[in-house]
Amino acid sequence: MRLSRGWNLWHALGRRKVLDSLSLGKSDLARVLNTLDLTALGVGSTLGVGVYVLAGNVSKNVAGPAVILSFLIAAFASLLAGLCYAEFGARVPRAGSAYIYSYVCVGEFIAFVIGWNLILEYVIGSASVAKGLSKYLDSLLNETMERSFLENMPVDTAGSLAVSAYFDMFAFGVSLILAAALALGVKESSLVNNLFTFINVGVVLFVILAGSFKAESKNWNINPEEIDEEYRASAGRGGFLPFGVSGVMKGAATCFYGFVGFDCIATTGEEVKNPQKAIPMAIIISLGIIFLSYFGVSTVLTLMWPYYLQDPDAPIPKVFIEVGWPVGQWIVTIGGIFGLCASLFGAMFPLPRIIYAMSMDGLIFRFLGHVHHYFKTPFFGTLIAGLLTGLMAAFFDLDQLVNMMSIGTLLAYTIVAACVLLLRYKAEINEEAEGYSLLPSELNDNEGEENMYKDIDPYGSNDNISSEFIESTRLVTLKEKISFTTVSKQLLNASRMKHPTLLTSNIVAAEIVVFSVLSIFLGLCVIYWKKDLAAADPSAVSITSIIAVLLIFILLSIGLQPTSTKSLTFKVPFVPVIPALSILINIYLMLMLDGDTWIRFGVWMAVGMILYFGYSVRHSEESKFKFVKLPPNQDKRTHYTSEEDS
Repeated sequence: MRLSRGWNLWHALGRRKVLDSLSLGKSDLARVLNTLDLTALGVGSTLGVGVYVLAGNVSKNVAGPAVILSFLIAAFASLLAGLCYAEFGARVPRAGSAYIYSYVCVGEFIAFVIGWNLILEYVIGSASVAKGLSKYLDSLLNETMERSFLENMPVDTAGSLAVSAYFDMFAFGVSLILAAALALGVKESSLVNNLFTFINVGVVLFVILAGSFKAESKNWNINPEEIDEEYRASAGRGGFLPFGVSGVMKGAATCFYGFVGFDCIATTGEEVKNPQKAIPMAIIISLGIIFLSYFGVSTVLTLMWPYYLQDPDAPIPKVFIEVGWPVGQWIVTIGGIFGLCASLFGAMFPLPRIIYAMSMDGLIFRFLGHVHHYFKTPFFGTLIAGLLTGLMAAFFDLDQLVNMMSIGTLLAYTIVAACVLLLRYKAEINEEAEGYSLLPSELNDNEGEENMYKDIDPYGSNDNISSEFIESTRLVTLKEKISFTTVSKQLLNASRMKHPTLLTSNIVAAEIVVFSVLSIFLGLCVIYWKKDLAAADPSAVSITSIIAVLLIFILLSIGLQPTSTKSLTFKVPFVPVIPALSILINIYLMLMLDGDTWIRFGVWMAVGMILYFGYSVRHSEESKFKFVKLPPNQDKRTHYTSEEDS
């Protein structure tokens, strides 16, 4: 079958990665990690220095004692994303996290966008932790390192707000050392990470238990008239909710980023002994530990000392000094060092895995994915990732760049949630009515057709699907004509279909796109009409209400469609509500980011587009397959994507 070049390019953007049971179990990486290792990785990467800073900062400036509710809401939002990642970890246990998930489900172009943004996320995230560790240690040394670096390695910033005034040799060196450790063996470096994480969690437990002895309930019910004059203007109206419900929600948006990092667990799919069970379990357990840590610390912190007197930069050491326990200051300081080390490990660990997965698929240069024959790690990719991280940490003040990391994270969360919906309502026998299959492109049209057909379901095995069901699905699919009438009837599943077909799958896919677009409009209404909505302005309320009703209708329609009966070791509960809420929340948080962040993000994406259209689209592994016409008596259809030169 001959296709035009324009048609080839269009299908190349949407070609999906095909994974069978053999490819899911095959890996060049060493499978040495267990559930404990993954849980420590997730906790360590997420529970960094933020647990010692975030609660004090948010309680003083944004939410007051109700910071505990902010953490509860943020944990709920993170749990929505975590459940979606857990299902995909059970469904597609491969290295690459959201990148590989979107490649299997949505298509190559979206997968490249996600992978490219994940690289940005992990580079900036790792560099920010390395920079934070440098500044944290330097503060204990009275800024000795900063003075030395300014004298010996100054950088001419030329008025730039992002470039550091000096080359931070410590941040550069620690990034290279950790990258070398990761390159020399995952299991050995994970044991060190486990130790750092256990010490960090131990310090958090010390803060919670020791602080509870000094807790006073009156600090949750402060009379605003008793607040000192110098603090009264910035202390709100006192009590448990000094800044109102809006303060709680604003605090939740800040606290949400305290949970970012657990997704690194999903990048370990090819290095885990039992990924289908270990990945979902580790994600859920780590999120639980992280929430309890944040919730416990924020509770005792605001009970030990009034919220308006908190130190936003180092709240816990200050509180222990104020209550007469200065030894707690040093325990917390030591815990912060170990927490930052564990956080740096967790931040750097996933980056070479993303690079490895993309290079193995041919979307970036292949040498980056080379696996060392002895260490069984993506050796060059890990070292290059460490070099990038070190240079970023050494040359830049990352405060101006960290928000770019948030876009990549939230975009990945959104795509994963959408993929969960797509696959849950996907017809088990896909595109079979088209009558085409895939063969390696090096074969001739008439060569090997008899023995090259493979019964591959990219989302799992078809072994449990009866031939009667396959036949009935095909007949229904062939009889369905996409028209206004059939689509209208199927929106509420008037025919009461029990199994998904191509029509129902396509309806759900279209509804997910519309839901995402409407979520953007709803977010913009809430952000830019905040005062109008609070004042009950008729036009603002009417438009916002219409959008909200449409979102609810779409959610109802998706929920009425027939779902896949595929068996998994873990499934997201309450589908489609949980993935849809995750999409809505993530889009809202992305819209909250400032314009400069989106401009920087646009520049990064422009570089990525040059790479994709100049290199990736021609070197993709999926481009090695082409369309062939199936024999009329072929019962099962091989899943197909597209071929750029078929």
